[in-house]
Amino acid sequence: MGEKIVVKVGTSTLTYENGRLNFRRMENLCKVLCDLQNRGNKLLLVSSGAIAVGMGKLALPERPVETKQLQALAAVGQCELMFMYDKFFGEYNHTVAQILLTKHVVETEPKQNNVINTVETLLNMNILPIVNENDTVAIDEMPGENFGDNDMLSAMVAEMIHADRLIILSDIDGLYDKNPRQYSDARLITNISRIDESVFKMAADGAGSKRGTGGMKTKLSAAQYVTQSGITCSIINGKRPENLYDIIDNKCIGTTFTASGK
Repeated sequence: MGEKIVVKVGTSTLTYENGRLNFRRMENLCKVLCDLQNRGNKLLLVSSGAIAVGMGKLALPERPVETKQLQALAAVGQCELMFMYDKFFGEYNHTVAQILLTKHVVETEPKQNNVINTVETLLNMNILPIVNENDTVAIDEMPGENFGDNDMLSAMVAEMIHADRLIILSDIDGLYDKNPRQYSDARLITNISRIDESVFKMAADGAGSKRGTGGMKTKLSAAQYVTQSGITCSIINGKRPENLYDIIDNKCIGTTFTASGK
């Protein structure tokens, strides 16, 4: 019997530096996810990228700072993002569904149950839900309305649907003992049984790429959240989507955080 798996992919993995979609990588990711679903796994994809894709489509050189501009870019970009997902998954005869969430939608149990019921129904119909934060109405400049980043969104979704594992696709191989972009002798940590302050200190500084908002610290926060709920979490390099096969087959790749009690 397969697993229930949440996969999170970030903006830097899906796009080039200019914000345009990396079609080759995106298509390869969709192909792998389709194959994993064919194995009998139930998959949910949390995908960033709407604002960055909107930037690329409108040929903007850098991310705007005004709330209304970011909301407009998200509205434009989300359309193209889902269009491409529908196209690539459709080539392998798999159906996808879009779910856009804001924090207030899941802040109470009755509202959470509505989301859970929808997701579970889609999964039972062998439909792959694609989740993103609804950035047209909830972004960083609106405190209390947003999840903060899609790393935490993926963790909350994984906890809500009682996933077996959360896999976060990053632009580096996993957690290093120090910033690998600054230190050539940085060492990859492959397994972590407990996330404490010493683990957070190993996280590289910064807030990810200019196209995304996340960073290693947000991924660690997400990993801490789900492992406390009994869910295994892994951070792997998303540049090669085939890495998903290895991590699901429990091979030593990336960084895996052991679920509490496992």
